[in-house]
Amino acid sequence: MKLATSFIFTVLIALSTMISAPAAQAQDMKIGFVDPRAVLERMPEMRAVQQRLQNFAERKQRELTEMERELQTEIELYQQKVGVISENAQQQEEERLTEMDQNFRQMQNQAQQEMQEERQRLMAPLLDQIQTSINAVADRKGIDYVLNTTTSTGDVIILYVSEEVQQEYDITDEVMADLDI
Repeated sequence: MKLATSFIFTVLIALSTMISAPAAQAQDMKIGFVDPRAVLERMPEMRAVQQRLQNFAERKQRELTEMERELQTEIELYQQKVGVISENAQQQEEERLTEMDQNFRQMQNQAQQEMQEERQRLMAPLLDQIQTSINAVADRKGIDYVLNTTTSTGDVIILYVSEEVQQEYDITDEVMADLDI
């Protein structure tokens, strides 16, 4: 009986230690936060990226505008001759115009997709620089986790932070300093 009581006591102590250890570790955990969008907006390279994206978008828009003009011209020509051509010719012309319209819509979708891909391609090096800097600042400050303060759409995630906590754990300015911006 004494052995069983001793065993139960040992198990209870072990369980107690296991349960309290994570709580103690969680209390020592440091969580920082950063606004990467603010950092990105201040990066000098961002202006060049924005200019390249604008040029890319304008080029795609010119291509789409030209294709739309061509489609509109073909529709107007069809409307002018629709009364004097055979029904078979009308059907063929309508099929051709429908195909042109589908190609135009497909080109619009493709242009949007290409724009997103180009944005991701141009932004990737900047985002990598920011992440490297976040890692470096977090390591220096002994921060275990770093949260993003906003979503990609600009919605705020962290709704309230006391001034003391913000001063100690908002690493946005330090990340900018690390990036020399």
